Amino acid sequence: MPRKKSVTLQDLAEQLHLSVHTVSKALRGLTGMSEETREAVLQAARKAGYRTKDQERTLAMENIPIFSHKQRNFKLVITSGALSSDMNQLLLGGLQEKLSEHGHTIETVLLPHEFEHDQEESFEEWAERHHLRHADGVFIPPLIESHLEQKLLQLPVPRVMLNFPLPAAEVDSVVWDVGTSIHQSVRYLLAHGHREMLYVGSIDHHRGLKLRWQSFVAALKEAGIDTDSSEHVTGRYQRKEEWMADISEKLARREVTAILNGANQQVAWVYHACSMNGKQIPHDYSLVSLEHTRNEFLPQLTRPKLLIREAGIRGAERMLWRLANPHLPYEHILLQGGFYEGETVRRI
Repeated sequence: MPRKKSVTLQDLAEQLHLSVHTVSKALRGLTGMSEETREAVLQAARKAGYRTKDQERTLAMENIPIFSHKQRNFKLVITSGALSSDMNQLLLGGLQEKLSEHGHTIETVLLPHEFEHDQEESFEEWAERHHLRHADGVFIPPLIESHLEQKLLQLPVPRVMLNFPLPAAEVDSVVWDVGTSIHQSVRYLLAHGHREMLYVGSIDHHRGLKLRWQSFVAALKEAGIDTDSSEHVTGRYQRKEEWMADISEKLARREVTAILNGANQQVAWVYHACSMNGKQIPHDYSLVSLEHTRNEFLPQLTRPKLLIREAGIRGAERMLWRLANPHLPYEHILLQGGFYEGETVRRI
């Protein structure tokens, strides 16, 4: 990888077809460009190994070597059922990008379903087989059952949660701020005249899902609107047909003008439910959806931007910081993204 001295602002500017001034502002976090341009600059700088003086000064202050003399190996533990999850793919991409800058590697380790109800000994054997206790650090993402998560948190190695931590959990954490994303979404709908909203998404399974619902309730309360979960599509359904029947019934019964979809990958079903009721988006219902990435089939979908890949990058930085500062207090980091207005919300 090129060292910083071999790459200049001029090199980055020519590569990106931008001015040196714009590249410099992006690296210093200043305003005056789109978020897409800023991300392109940051990504190009990371790949080229370019660091500003402030970045190098920060690494020095936190005792993190710019170029490590020892290659370290880290583990990302995911459940076999979440192997194809786009969320985990984004997290892994961010982790790999940042760790490779420092000459380190990361390996994905699958946590099989058969361990979900086994005893401690079985988990111990699995952890030993995958050398988790000998890793330089372990990353713990969402979608892991709570009792298995607790076992991972007890491993005697540095750990970073890429998830919302449990209260008083002795672990560093980095996660994209879905609570703020919900507040952004509700405020955007309210600003466009929508006060009758239907929330769609499970609220009782994972901590992040619970937080989304709690934030929805709090955001509406700020606007003087009470919320009853029974009037929203918040359950866990065994079959998709049950979910479709529930959302169709509530759309038909309530005078809804907007839908806030709080779960990734079910936006197509929201469209289908609306069409079953003879309604269209955004003519009849406005829609905001929390998607992990830009939906290639609905590129103009109005949505908050969830910084999942960025959480992987920041999580890797936090792991390197923890290795260099093992006795400092635990830290919890929330990454707040912007908001893409799109074309699925209309003013009423």
